[in-house]
Amino acid sequence: MRTARYRFNVLISVVFVSGFAQGMLLPLLAILLENAGVSSSINGLSASAFYIGILVISPFIEKPLHKFGYKRMIVTGIALTGVSLLVFPLWQAIWFWFILRLIIGIGDHIFHFATQVWLTSISVEGNRGKNISIYGVSFGLGFGVGPVMTKLIEVNTALPFVVASILCVLALFLLIRIEHEYPENIVTTDVQSTWQRYGKVFKLSWPGLLGTFGYGFIETTVHSNFPVYAVRQGLGVDAVSILLPAFAIGALIFQVPLGLLSDKLGRKPILVTSLLIGGISFILMTLNGSLIYLTVMFIIAGLFLGSLFSMGITFMADLLPKELLPAGNILAGICFSLGSIFGPLIGGLAIQVLEEGSIFYTIGGMMLLLFIGVSFFQPRKGSEVAMTE
Repeated sequence: MRTARYRFNVLISVVFVSGFAQGMLLPLLAILLENAGVSSSINGLSASAFYIGILVISPFIEKPLHKFGYKRMIVTGIALTGVSLLVFPLWQAIWFWFILRLIIGIGDHIFHFATQVWLTSISVEGNRGKNISIYGVSFGLGFGVGPVMTKLIEVNTALPFVVASILCVLALFLLIRIEHEYPENIVTTDVQSTWQRYGKVFKLSWPGLLGTFGYGFIETTVHSNFPVYAVRQGLGVDAVSILLPAFAIGALIFQVPLGLLSDKLGRKPILVTSLLIGGISFILMTLNGSLIYLTVMFIIAGLFLGSLFSMGITFMADLLPKELLPAGNILAGICFSLGSIFGPLIGGLAIQVLEEGSIFYTIGGMMLLLFIGVSFFQPRKGSEVAMTE
């Protein structure tokens, strides 16, 4: 029991580092590129490199997990991220940063795939929502603290990257004491049967996958496009360092309560309610441009939308048999990365075309579309679903 508790605590601590690095990188690079005169659409395209990395590595990580186990995969992912972060300050060229973001995307997905399969496999349905929400809280806490590092560029441009790299090294030290474990449910198969499994996963659990898509969309649009929008609307870097953590604070407050509620009331009711309230919150941000009003609305939006990924993963895990969980987590990562690619691209174009209010209409509109989609879902007879007990 003590070993299991230590393992859980370490995984939760390490995911904070991953969230910190990602939360810092998105707004930091967006601001640096904006100051260098890069257009908002190209800025958004550059941000998508991280998620292209996720797509590139996704088809190839299931077998290595089976061969090397959870711990080695997690260490590999963190090491790739830490080394890449140190290299960023060496050369400020958009194509060079694109490649580094691609590598970090690969490393980050290796890490999250291994940790998510591990946690969903060892969590029983009765406490799965709680465990995954705690995982989400730790990531969200890191993601919320990360943007504060943008202020360090006033001291030295390289300083935020160095701080994030040091945290990666500390995470590797924590992982040393975790015992090696291997997944029991991964079965290596030929290409045709692999695609058949992915098709079955999508057919059974697509509303959960929409949750991960939605989180990817909102995460990158808020952290990549909003800093550009804020600078152009005269809000400035200081406002960015307040509003982005405000969204994260909302997510932290409600992450575990929503997980517990979904354990009791079911995943679908909580997911559709969150999408509806969160989408409306972003639309209402167009009514007033004051910093206080926007801060309150960002907190409200974070309360309901900051848990989309953990809710989506948990919903997916409920709807799938255990042997399909690895494939489900791969598809969850793919859907997350697709949302993360489309988010900054659509958001960047919206800023150029619509200007005032564009980013809020983009995010709010997408959340309401997902609300409509998930509302129509009816679990297939005999499938595992979140149950009210």
